[in-house]
Amino acid sequence: MMMHMDIGYKSLNKFGEELCGDKVEIVRTEDSDILVLSDGLGSGVKANILSSLTSKIIITMLKEGAKVDEAVETIAQTLPICKVRHVAYSTFSILQLYHDGRAYLVEFDNPACVMIRGGEIIEPPFEIREIAGKTVRESRFDIAIGDMFTLISDGVIHAGVGAILNLGWGWENVSNYCLDLARRDLSVPRAVSSLIQVIDNFYMSKPGDDSTVLMAKVVPQQVVNLFSGPPKDKAKDEELVRDWMRGNAKRVVCGGTSANIAGRVLHREVRTSLDFTDPLIPPIAYMQGVDLVTEGVLTINRTLEILRQIKGSEVDPLSLSALDADNGAAKLARMLLEECTDLHLFIGKAINPAHQNPNLPMDLSIKMRLLNELADLMRAMGKNVKISVY
Repeated sequence: MMMHMDIGYKSLNKFGEELCGDKVEIVRTEDSDILVLSDGLGSGVKANILSSLTSKIIITMLKEGAKVDEAVETIAQTLPICKVRHVAYSTFSILQLYHDGRAYLVEFDNPACVMIRGGEIIEPPFEIREIAGKTVRESRFDIAIGDMFTLISDGVIHAGVGAILNLGWGWENVSNYCLDLARRDLSVPRAVSSLIQVIDNFYMSKPGDDSTVLMAKVVPQQVVNLFSGPPKDKAKDEELVRDWMRGNAKRVVCGGTSANIAGRVLHREVRTSLDFTDPLIPPIAYMQGVDLVTEGVLTINRTLEILRQIKGSEVDPLSLSALDADNGAAKLARMLLEECTDLHLFIGKAINPAHQNPNLPMDLSIKMRLLNELADLMRAMGKNVKISVY
């Protein structure tokens, strides 16, 4: 079974600071996904510079095939020395998840990675060694579908120290909370949002330190085939629909004309719902063998708004509530965010004159612009995207 890494993260800035002293870098390559979390010494601008340099050096060198030893040695020779403390210091955690089922974890002075498998907290085997004067923990192990990894900065385990909690939240309590999230089988965006919200609550919305949660979950490949827009040549209707129906995938059709084409080619009835649950979003429809049938431009536009809000939100418990609304856009956004690793767009080039001037070039049409924006956003959220145009 093909593996996909569902990855998400959020950070809290130390109270009163414009910049976060923690930095996350994520790179997806053909054979692996590389995650780096770095925590710079102190807070604010200095910490941000240290963590940014550390994470960028590590991620760039590993991506190009360098060894961790080389990256750490480069960091030791590169980081600027703090004039106050007279040290150049930044912690880091590196997690490389290979698509063939292997994993490589390196940690330097960050709290240990929380690894959960089969409803239990697992400590992967590790060895201690020294690289360029730094004592690091190094682990190599195999991964499986359902494994969840949480990398955290020390601001997370110190949440609430001296206030709500005398000694802070602590690694054990953090790991138990992650275990509860895993047992509830929450998606990564919901799990990260829940964890960072608890941290913010312990700090009473005034974090005493930069706090970052970086989470990865190994999930099976989940394909969504989305059909929107009739083909420019009507003779290609059947070809498009047959391609869209091919394979093991969830199927979505956006647009009334597109739904009617699918119904005609497949000899299936399109039944429109009479429930107007949202005055701004047209109702959905139903078709046998199709997971979701929605209106086109308005629904896709609202879907984009929901996904952008989730991707860009910091600590907002309401940011994910839009996913649970009872309308076509929320259903589509939820499917794309939580039930999709690979999105295949089947786009017809025919322009709806009700949307714009048909004399405009194709890439200026509203439908094409929205679908291209959706493709870009999904890629930015770590999904694989393929586009077929008819």
